[in-house]
Amino acid sequence: MPRCFWCNDDPLYIAYHDQEWGVPLRDPQRLFELLLLEGFQAGLSWITVLKKRARYREVLWGFEVQRLAQMSDEEIEHLMQDPGIIRNRLKLKAARQNAQAWLKLEDPVELLWSFVGGVPKINHFSGRGEVPAVTAQAEAMSKALKKLGFTFVGPTICYAYMQAAGMVMDHTTDCDRYHTLRS
Repeated sequence: MPRCFWCNDDPLYIAYHDQEWGVPLRDPQRLFELLLLEGFQAGLSWITVLKKRARYREVLWGFEVQRLAQMSDEEIEHLMQDPGIIRNRLKLKAARQNAQAWLKLEDPVELLWSFVGGVPKINHFSGRGEVPAVTAQAEAMSKALKKLGFTFVGPTICYAYMQAAGMVMDHTTDCDRYHTLRS
């Protein structure tokens, strides 16, 4: 099956590409998890985060927002010893801060989807050089989230988030998923 240019032959990556990436996501718990994971990715490849996702789910209480909002500095220091996750103190503190900011939102799903007018934006890119790293919508999301107290939500992270959550469908036109998700 033809896939997007970025998908390598790792079975975990293939499953992610074929079953998750670009599928419209409106579950608040999964959107929150994905936002944190995209923040953990900053400066790294997505496959690195994907390989650590199961461990993150274990040590971060299933990404339960209430619990993460209450994470203590001692718990963060304990997590810094776990080789199964990306041991970055700033990113772990951001997880707590983002959980606190998330809890203040009236309707996080509505807010996040508002940057694409509530419906997935379907792009028609044919290959590697055409898919942008940032868009005006991602810049607007980043600015709004930062104003609301979120961190590790720059425009590039926000666009990757929008792609992963299916807010924008950036499977390339030579990818089988492009044709499946368009219909």
